[in-house]
Amino acid sequence: MLHYKVSGEGKPLVLVHGLFGSLENVGAIARLLSSDFKVYSVDLPNHGRSPHKAGMDLAHMAECVSNWMGSVGLSQAFLVGHSLGGKVAMEIALSQPERVEKVVVIDIAPVTYAARHLDVFAGINAVDPAAISSRGDAEAIASAYIKEPAVLSFILKNLVRTETGFEWRMNLQDLQEQYPTLIHENLSGAVFAKPVLFLKGGDSDYIRPDYRNNILQRFPQAQLKVIPNTGHWLHAEKPDLTATLIRKFLLAATGVGSDASNPE
Repeated sequence: MLHYKVSGEGKPLVLVHGLFGSLENVGAIARLLSSDFKVYSVDLPNHGRSPHKAGMDLAHMAECVSNWMGSVGLSQAFLVGHSLGGKVAMEIALSQPERVEKVVVIDIAPVTYAARHLDVFAGINAVDPAAISSRGDAEAIASAYIKEPAVLSFILKNLVRTETGFEWRMNLQDLQEQYPTLIHENLSGAVFAKPVLFLKGGDSDYIRPDYRNNILQRFPQAQLKVIPNTGHWLHAEKPDLTATLIRKFLLAATGVGSDASNPE
């Protein structure tokens, strides 16, 4: 059973975090959206407090979240996912469209990405949890590889103290092994014909104009909104605006109309 948290009342909304994250990372928009929805914030497999399991490629992560939805009685729900969580949400929508009413994808596209996290993996691997006595020790070691302070701080949230010392909360081995599949394109040849909203950080390059065809081939009712002066973490940088756009889209009677032709 995946670890999750429920807040609010209303139509069910499943909220999924990104790579190396946990449900705490989407807590700000979960709180804002809980005024209108019953928000299920979930830890992906091998993340947060969810179980560790080998072989968790993108398809298996999507299957795991879909099975979890069934276990908590969600026959259908809105899906909202950031980064890897957006990939997982898209995969569920494409493979099991009957389980999904609408989708919001935060700053990711259904394309294959170049490896962007090799420095992060290097920084994590450089830290031996058994050999450190404080989080500061880990920060000093990992900072030689992970140069962005915000990213370093985010990664170190995975380092937890136990009765015997420190340990990484994530399943590092499987995330490294499956990383090429997690950044691979989403299921091709399938179509999700219901409304989908893509939210792009204005300063982020995760959604580019040349991804238009990849998006529309899978999601012909795709819309796109750009949140200016934000990067990949737009939901953390501007949670109020992000939540407002999500709320408006999900509560609209229809979400018809493609606006993915001009992502910039």
